[in-house]
Amino acid sequence: MPEKMPLAMLREMSDVELRGKIAELEKERFGLRFKAGTEVLPNPMDLRTTRRTVARLKTILAERQKAK
Repeated sequence: MPEKMPLAMLREMSDVELRGKIAELEKERFGLRFKAGTEVLPNPMDLRTTRRTVARLKTILAERQKAK
């Protein structure tokens, strides 16, 4: 299940780790969306949490690109 990660912890991750985490969460999000279409999710908020975590990670990567 997805959990909200502290922003400070996310900012300490390297670019490679962030991209890996994004890929992992996107895969999990796809599974949740598929599962939501076929059955009732135990916790529907998992979809929102996963989507927002991916957005946070992408924002951190974009900030780093802009700083370079």
